Formats: sequence, C-alpha cells, structure tokens
Amino acid sequence: MPSFRSGVVCEILSERTGLQRVLVRFAAGVAPQRAYNLTELTGAVALGDEVVCNTTAVQLGLGTGGWHVVHWNLANPNLTVPGDGHIMKLRYTSLQTNTGSVEEHLGEIATDLGGVPVVGCTLHSQVGVVAAAFATRRPDARLAYVMTDAAALPLALSDLVHQLVGQGLLCGTVTVGHAFGGTKEAVTLASGLALARSVLRADAIVVGMGPGVVGTGTTLGHTALELAEIVHATATLGGRAVVCLRVSQADPRERHRGVSHHSLTALAHVRPGTPYLVAVADEHSGVDLAVLPSAATRVDISVGDVDALLAAQSLGITTMGRNVDQDTDFFRFAAAAGFVAASMVR
Repeated sequence: MPSFRSGVVCEILSERTGLQRVLVRFAAGVAPQRAYNLTELTGAVALGDEVVCNTTAVQLGLGTGGWHVVHWNLANPNLTVPGDGHIMKLRYTSLQTNTGSVEEHLGEIATDLGGVPVVGCTLHSQVGVVAAAFATRRPDARLAYVMTDAAALPLALSDLVHQLVGQGLLCGTVTVGHAFGGTKEAVTLASGLALARSVLRADAIVVGMGPGVVGTGTTLGHTALELAEIVHATATLGGRAVVCLRVSQADPRERHRGVSHHSLTALAHVRPGTPYLVAVADEHSGVDLAVLPSAATRVDISVGDVDALLAAQSLGITTMGRNVDQDTDFFRFAAAAGFVAASMVR
C-alpha cells in the first residue's frame, strides 16, 4: 500500500519542462526532504505551497535516489492541463492523463523500418553510452530513443535523456505504453518503432526502459525480459536488431557478473529463427561468451576508447553508481552496440 505525507515546499532546487525538484518540510524543526514534481500530472508548485507527497519508495529504500514524489498541490485544488488527444496513459488511476498519441492524429503510417538498426537495451544508462558511441562513428546520422514503460514512466525524470537531446545526440524521443513525455507519444512498442523511423526520420533507433529496473532475483521476475519483445518487434517490422548486453565484472551480485542473467534470460526467450546481432567488446575481459545463444559481432574497443567518446560528449554516465573505471565491461559492451549500429546505417 502507498504512503503519503503532507508538507510545505521550502525551496525550488531546479526546474525544466515536465519536472521540478524541490525541498519539502514535513514538520517544524525537521530537516526538509527532497521531492520531484511531474508538472504534466500535477501542475507547477511554488514556494510555500502545501503538497501531498508519495513517500513509499523512499521508505522502502528503492531506486528513486532518495526522492519523494509530489502527488497533489493543496494550494491548487483545481487543475486543468490540456491534452493532445483522447488517448489516456496511466489509465484507470487517479493520475490518468490525456497525453494523446501520434497514431490518432496521423492515422496509418509506414510500418516498414526499412532495415534500420535497432539497439535493444536493458538498463537506462546503456542508452547514453550507445548514443555517444553511435555519434562518434556516425555524427551525420539521426538516432532516436524509444522509451518503454518497464521502469520509470515519465521521460522528464531522465537527466540523461535531457542531456542527450540538448546536445543533439538524439533526434527525438518516443514514449510507448504508459510511459509519457517523449517528443512523440505512442500506444505500443511496435508503433513507437514505426514512428521513430517515419516521423522522426531516424537512421537508427535505441530502445529501452527509463531510469530504474524491476528485478526480483528470479529467472522471469524482471522487466529486462522485454528485450525479447524488442527483438521480435524489430524483426517483424523489417528492422535489424542489435542486442546491447549487460556485462559487469564489478557488480556484487553473482547473477549480474559476466553476462547478466537479465540478458541471457531475455535472449533465451527470443523465438528460434528470429534474426538479431549481439554486440561484443573484443578486448579480453574474461567474459564467458560461450553462454550466448547467438553468434556475436565483435568490436575492438578499449577502456580508453570509451573514456574518449564520453569525454568528447561531456557525458558523466554511471551505472548503479559506478563509472567507466569502476565497471569497465559494462561501458565497453554498451559502446560496442553503438558502434555496431553505426556500421549498419545505410
């Protein structure tokens, strides 16, 4: 069950389209705590506003990074935020919102991806490394990001995507399913891929969940399993799937060391005969590649290469709090996927 507390906004930490970060004081004499406010759902808040915050994730110690979520602004009891159509996301909840969708405005669009490479990721941090590597090899090409609803639903929450778009490393974004806030809204993953190609005019696409990932330590109980769906949808629509492996030598959990069980389980659920490529960093890493269910496409890439491409784009990406020096293979394998996709652009 959720937990809620009311408090007063005592400081605005930062603001951008769709997102405010604030400090909320829940009781006199108690230090204020951090919260973020999704303005597309709740409107903007101001200093002195009394707000109700969902405190559940912080109380459970989950991956919100210590941030509560503003649920409602009591200083603004009436709110109307015009939508862009009649398609609802977060359907049948008290926060359902009419985001609209490209499909309802454009009707039928081209469904053939025309052989564009589609990189499937299982962690949000991989998206930034893929984008940086792709831009290094093909600065003239357009890369779009399709964000699924397997983790965070609001795209506005992603500092990484905000930076990638601002620096021109992404030509646009599509949020699919119940994810929302992209350049374009789509109803399904398949439709999102088609929109990225035909509307955003992407030469390549990177697909994956937003910040966060749901995992239980069990074989099937994790949202990274959606990688199989990404591969299937890509193949069905005439794209060329490139798998970005989750690899680590630094993760303290055995199931994520070497090639993560998230990647292996997802690939095990790809239907036999479905075409896809697995991008592999070729420098020796001690990773047992014999566990892969498909032949790998090898890319010669060193730690120095990854450092250089991230520095060139001023990207300070971390994964689970670890940087490229602390979790080298994670970054090398993600960069390899970006390089492979770049080499496939026609």
